[in-house]
Amino acid sequence: MGRDDSGGEAVPYVRFQSPHRNSRGHFTGVFGLVNNLAREGRLSDEEESFRLRNNRWYDAAYTDPSTVNPHVYDDGINPGAAAWFKPSATHLLARVPGYLDILSAHGVDCLALRSADPGRVVYEDDVQVVVVPYARDATVLHESTGAHE
Repeated sequence: MGRDDSGGEAVPYVRFQSPHRNSRGHFTGVFGLVNNLAREGRLSDEEESFRLRNNRWYDAAYTDPSTVNPHVYDDGINPGAAAWFKPSATHLLARVPGYLDILSAHGVDCLALRSADPGRVVYEDDVQVVVVPYARDATVLHESTGAHE
C-alpha cells in the first residue's frame, strides 16, 4: 500500500485506463489506447510525433515489468494484471496529460483510477506496481479525465 513520506495516511496509486473491457476482457491502459489509435492510422503527424517521442522516453525512464518477469501479464498466472503508478512517480505522471489530450481529441474515454490497495502485487519497482485485482470490478475511486466516447 502507498504511504506518504511521514508514514501516515495511505496515498493512492494511480492508473489511467479505458472504462470498457477489450476483447481479452481487460481494461486497456492509457498508453495502449494511444498506441491503438496509431495502429489504426488515426493520429495526426503531430500526435504521432508526440507518441513516438514520449513512448521512447517512457521506455528509457522505467522498467517494462515483462522484461523482469515474462509471466507478469500471463492471464493464466496473473489474471487481469495491470500496472499502476506509485505516488512517487511524479516525473512519469507529468507526461500523461499529453496522451489524455490525444484520446480526448479522438473521442476515446479514459478514466483516472486511484486506490491505496488496487490488488495483489505481482511486480514492484520504484515507480510502479503490477497487481492482480482482488475481484473483477473491484471498487476504486475514479474520475473522468475529460475524454469522452
